[in-house]
Amino acid sequence: MASEEPLVIVTSTAPVNIAVIKYWGKRDEALVLPLNSSLSVTLHQDQLKTTTTAAISRDFTEDRIWLNGTEVDVGQPRLQSCLREIRRLARKRTSTNDGDAPPLSLSYKVHIASENNFPTAAGLASSAAGYACLAYTLARVYGVEGELSEVARRGSGSACRSLYGGFVEWHMGESADGKDSIAQQVAPESHWPELRILILVVSTEKKLMGSTAGMQTSVKTSALLQFRATSVVPARIAEMIRCIRERDFPGFGQLTMKDSNQFHATCLDTFPPISYLNDTSRHIMHLVHRFNTHYGQTKVAYTFDAGPNAVVFTLDDTVAEFVAAVRHCFPPESNGDKFLKGLPVRPVPLSDELKAALALDPTPDGVRYIIATKAGPGPQILDDTHLHLLGSDGLPKPAA
Repeated sequence: MASEEPLVIVTSTAPVNIAVIKYWGKRDEALVLPLNSSLSVTLHQDQLKTTTTAAISRDFTEDRIWLNGTEVDVGQPRLQSCLREIRRLARKRTSTNDGDAPPLSLSYKVHIASENNFPTAAGLASSAAGYACLAYTLARVYGVEGELSEVARRGSGSACRSLYGGFVEWHMGESADGKDSIAQQVAPESHWPELRILILVVSTEKKLMGSTAGMQTSVKTSALLQFRATSVVPARIAEMIRCIRERDFPGFGQLTMKDSNQFHATCLDTFPPISYLNDTSRHIMHLVHRFNTHYGQTKVAYTFDAGPNAVVFTLDDTVAEFVAAVRHCFPPESNGDKFLKGLPVRPVPLSDELKAALALDPTPDGVRYIIATKAGPGPQILDDTHLHLLGSDGLPKPAA
């Protein structure tokens, strides 16, 4: 425990991660244990992050939580599961240490405020960043040390991958209690400095079918999902780790696209079928394949999570031309000067040969905007007290 003062307050940030070998479906709903292992890239927090402040005080009368400035129901089952688990670990740690009664502060209520700097629930892995940040922040408030995969996983399975930077594998594990279902870094963010990531935001609307409900239906009805988990993913995980360690972009890119396509095939194999992609998503896929065909090699690769937004991987020497290709195929009508966010990308002209090879009818405003980013680090503690989202009274600070 940080102290027995009236208010203990901690603020941290956590990143979004994008799976290149997808997680879809649980073998244990209560413990959030996956049907298969998965592998992801952690995105840089300069562009995409969740910030969470947690405070405990003897003066608080109930647990409360605010998300993006609005108070939400603290009784949500996934949130309660995280809180129960972190408090259990805190009690276990104090009883293991000295055998005395746990400190009074373990009974204090907690106030939590969390903000995303990107659209929530629009297929941008907001729950992963959110629950990773929650687990990491609560652990510091309650003095819990060590492996936090289980805490984060209780909120959102893929959240355990956001506890690390760079390239991360979430091991499905074999134990019934889930103790071996943990995230582990495969390589740090510094391992592949040339890798760039473009998020093509197609929609910022909340999706019609959430991931949890979608997974449950797929597990019950999709034979392809079961085949994928047992017969396809294990070899793909091993091959993806090889591609990352050897910085083999063509291998990495092709496998990323194939796995994304198979994930969405399992969604269509679900009954009733689930479709997270829209026409613009499919146009982006055609654009990527035609771009690669023009060059005779895999220079860009797409992946889609449970939403229509595309995440495109490429290398720094290809970013500018691919952004120009996106502008050509999805010309921005209303926000041309704000179409590109994040890392700077110099404008370059498209050759007539490439324009002809793309051969796509322009879809104005099909892509709302692009976020340019790269691989980044895991959660960070913010020491500057001015960055706390809660004030000294434990309530959200007024918007600036």
